[in-house]
Amino acid sequence: MTLGVSKVDDQFMQAALDLARSGQGHVEPNPMVGCVIVRDGCVVGQGFHGQFGGPHAEVAAIRSLANPADARGATAYVTLEPCCHFGKTPPCADALIEVGVGRVVVAMEDPFDQVSGGGIAKLRAAGIEVTVGTRCAEAGDLNAPFLKRVQSGLPWVIAKWAMTIDGRIATVGGESQWITGASSRAEVHRLRGRVDAIVVGMGTVVADDPTLTARPAGPRAADRVVYCRNRLPSLDSNLVRTAKDHRLILVVGPEIDRQSLDQVRAAGAEIMPVDAVDLAAMARAGIQAIGESGATNVMLEGGSELLGSFFLASLIDECHVYVGAKAFGGAAAPGPVGGIGVAEIAQATNFKLRAMDQFDDDVRLIYRRFAD
Repeated sequence: MTLGVSKVDDQFMQAALDLARSGQGHVEPNPMVGCVIVRDGCVVGQGFHGQFGGPHAEVAAIRSLANPADARGATAYVTLEPCCHFGKTPPCADALIEVGVGRVVVAMEDPFDQVSGGGIAKLRAAGIEVTVGTRCAEAGDLNAPFLKRVQSGLPWVIAKWAMTIDGRIATVGGESQWITGASSRAEVHRLRGRVDAIVVGMGTVVADDPTLTARPAGPRAADRVVYCRNRLPSLDSNLVRTAKDHRLILVVGPEIDRQSLDQVRAAGAEIMPVDAVDLAAMARAGIQAIGESGATNVMLEGGSELLGSFFLASLIDECHVYVGAKAFGGAAAPGPVGGIGVAEIAQATNFKLRAMDQFDDDVRLIYRRFAD
């Protein structure tokens, strides 16, 4: 519970946060927001932002009221500051004022420059009591990808890999399918179905010939992105053959010849050129361009050199590590993160464990980068 916050406010804000999560994968690049309207200690209305371009949480909660008069003098619990501008929908602050709520409890201010305190100011100017900060940390965690995109222009980067209990991603002979079981792989497809882009390197394309689609399809159809420093996917690869059906973006360095680029472009691939040759610089330039295209969540699916370059560039925000119930052994069997690595423990990127789940005999560990 947030210090200095009443148990009642804490309880109803938690309910609003639980509602907000229902929008994950559906509302991006908007934030996930939930709203609960409470009168005399009872919930009389609730809603969440369920679709990009659709009604915001406050409007959904108001529409759920059995009687609009129930909102008069009630308290609205909202996980993010109500908007005060006309976007795809009218201002939510105005909607709360119109129905006559007496108090609004806001988890956190919205850093988006068209809101950024303006919604709270509008509510207070209308004579509504506003409390800010209830479960602020939880609200920030929920919308960390949105907050990063608004504040930096960069998408939230999730690194996913599967490894054995002894830390290998393949045998000494190069076999890697399958380290984990069907339940783990189904969960990975659910993650694929809610992100904006799935990113791999050419090593993965050559080794696995992936399609990089979610099966079954999720709420989002992710762009497929391949980092190509000095080679391109072949024209008969699954990625290129499906490029006209599912968007394929090739982040290409200056070493790739124009004739080869023309061939994959004619097959439907989009070319995203970057000037960098250094792996970390190339990772940074590519992810910045992906962010500028509007992506909120990006998933890295390998291989080890790509992951190593993203770690080196300090671009990874979250790790989903699947540990399969197998052991390969062998000093030459590869690990999940390649590249030059760090020489000293003090140089390591630090993470915090956020969740641990079991899928049959596999375990998934979710880490987020430790904020200084």
